[in-house]
Amino acid sequence: MTHIDLKVKESKKISFWGSVISDFKRNQSIYALLIPAFIFCILFYYYPLFRGFIISIQDYALIGESSWAGLTHYKEILTDMDFWRSLKNTLVIGGGNLFFGFIIQVLLALLLNEVMQNKLKRFVQTIIYTPNLFSWVAISGIFISILAPDIGMVNMALKQMGLDTINFMTSEKWITAIFWFLNTWKTAGYGCIIYLAALTNIDPCLYEAARIDGAGRLKQVLHITIPGLYPTMKVVLMLNLIASLRMFSQSFILTNPSVVDKTEVVMTYTYKLGLQNFRMDYASAVAVVMLGIIGVLTLFYQFVVKKTER
Repeated sequence: MTHIDLKVKESKKISFWGSVISDFKRNQSIYALLIPAFIFCILFYYYPLFRGFIISIQDYALIGESSWAGLTHYKEILTDMDFWRSLKNTLVIGGGNLFFGFIIQVLLALLLNEVMQNKLKRFVQTIIYTPNLFSWVAISGIFISILAPDIGMVNMALKQMGLDTINFMTSEKWITAIFWFLNTWKTAGYGCIIYLAALTNIDPCLYEAARIDGAGRLKQVLHITIPGLYPTMKVVLMLNLIASLRMFSQSFILTNPSVVDKTEVVMTYTYKLGLQNFRMDYASAVAVVMLGIIGVLTLFYQFVVKKTER
């Protein structure tokens, strides 16, 4: 790099910081309004993260001084089969939730978009959105009752057909599929409404031009509607990916000793380590590793999305 190039680079750097400072001075009253939000984020988001990392490299003592442990807890994770089992369950259950949730949400939005009667459309939207208002405790209670081995609606139907009853909630064969179904049922309405809102932003002239060119309804969906939904799909998929990897309530409520090998996820494993076994230091190390995995998968997702856009 020549001397002239260095001077140009330095002048650009100075002009950048100069513009930042002048912008700050010009809008200092507006930036002042952000101070409470900054303080809130630092106190309740970033400080707990930092504190959790510090605990993860200590032999943490609830009473008295804690000693430094270095990377001991991180090395323990490498040979902890319970952690790897819970990580596998997180990826299997989260992957299924992400896949089936995405398909059903988009499909419902496309079908509802075809309904011309506004009253009927709003009624159906309300019906499919209602499960999202229920807590996981309520949803679990409803489906434990429906799937009960003796008096549940599903097993009574199986009896009527001459089939054997199934104890769904304690069956390792069925429990993962039940997790996928319940999560899809709960979140379908929420995602559907987001996609429906995105559909209203697609220019109607595109459909009119397609009809003039002789394109049928299926071709219009494939070549106009789906590409029009693509920006919304990117955002919703990324949010659902993060939510799937951070799942807690569903696993915590529906896990029982018979299916713990299939349903315990990393977040419930962390909870058990920290608040039931009082291993705060090791639980913090597991949480930091999981935070890293979520960050890597999110960056990989964004990399794939950007590559497909080129």
